[in-house]
Amino acid sequence: MSPRNRLVLFDIDGTLLSASSVPARILGEVLSEVFGTPGGMEGFDYSGKTDPQIARELMRGAGVGEEQIARALPEALSRYLERLAARLAPEHVKAKPGVGPLLDRLAAEPGVTLGLLTGNLERGARIKLGPLDLNRHFSFGAYGSDSEDRYTLPPLAVERAYARTGVRFVGQEVVIVGDSVHDVLCGRSIGVRAVAVSTGPTPRSRLLASGPDALLDDFSDTEAALRALLNGAAG
Repeated sequence: MSPRNRLVLFDIDGTLLSASSVPARILGEVLSEVFGTPGGMEGFDYSGKTDPQIARELMRGAGVGEEQIARALPEALSRYLERLAARLAPEHVKAKPGVGPLLDRLAAEPGVTLGLLTGNLERGARIKLGPLDLNRHFSFGAYGSDSEDRYTLPPLAVERAYARTGVRFVGQEVVIVGDSVHDVLCGRSIGVRAVAVSTGPTPRSRLLASGPDALLDDFSDTEAALRALLNGAAG
């Protein structure tokens, strides 16, 4: 494979791993304690949203006022992280098919830089990746703790990559990988490549309709995943 500059930014939940229902249960607990209600969590669409956005939307839906949300949300998120660290056990975290071999191959590719682009708060991201020993692949990222609006995160991730590597990644040199429509769309404003993977809750047909540059069933075929992510650089 010939060296080509690529910045590959991975989503976490539904893309790299599943953390079962533990994070959602913990979030419901702390929202109940802080706001008096967990909100309408049953049937709520979490896909592609940041942790602060999820909590805010749940509380708005439950009729909690904006001032109360703004005042108490930091405390709720702090409690969430503390309990996630204490209660998310290794057996709760499962890697999606092919994730380990794919990341190992990408990490060994000349010119490829790996980062995170996730709605998780940064500490929450590290907690989830820890049981699978995946933090070693990701020295930086852009997180829900940086901005509640996922669509503002891609430029931040690119800037952090530049600070780390001295390489200015532009356009199709940036690849966003995720399992939701929002993963596909959030980088469009800066013209990046988007690769969707149907390992999360979003139907494959909906992912396809969002117009990704490539759509994978999963990462179990490492060579096919490399070709999709690196835009034909494999081989």
